[in-house]
Amino acid sequence: MSLKELIHNCKRGDRIAQEQLYRNYAKILFGICLKYSRNKTEAEDNLHDSFMIIYDKIGQYKFKGSFEGWIKRITVNTVLQKYRKEEYLKVVNDNVAEETESDSDFLDIELPTLLRYIQELPNKYRLTFNMYVLDGFTHKEISEQLGTSEGTSKSNLARARMILKDKIKKENINIA
Repeated sequence: MSLKELIHNCKRGDRIAQEQLYRNYAKILFGICLKYSRNKTEAEDNLHDSFMIIYDKIGQYKFKGSFEGWIKRITVNTVLQKYRKEEYLKVVNDNVAEETESDSDFLDIELPTLLRYIQELPNKYRLTFNMYVLDGFTHKEISEQLGTSEGTSKSNLARARMILKDKIKKENINIA
């Protein structure tokens, strides 16, 4: 079954097509959920919620642009919406730290180790770090998504970097 047929069948509420869609994209979307979640259980919950929204909104997909990109965006927005509702993202301080540090420092660390450190970050720092460093959002886009100021986004990114570097140093992992 082609992707177009699969999407059309999902639009009609076909459970077999929905199961196939899940099988085709669950690993990719789980990676996104894991990146933005505190732990595996929370990521699984976020994945479930994301697929429920995808199934509900699939009728809105107009075959313009990448379907995978469309469902990834829904997944990121689902996770971010959850944190907005839980009010984990309230502004603590708007002091803006200079962005002089390079994110390339984190590229020399094995992904599972870095992911574990990122998951341990406080929510506002983890979300900002992931959106900026891993997903390429601008501070303006982050502030719009999280309902904060650009200054808060920059400050949260600087704090996330500092916390991650401290964790890396404590475990004697050498970064460039």
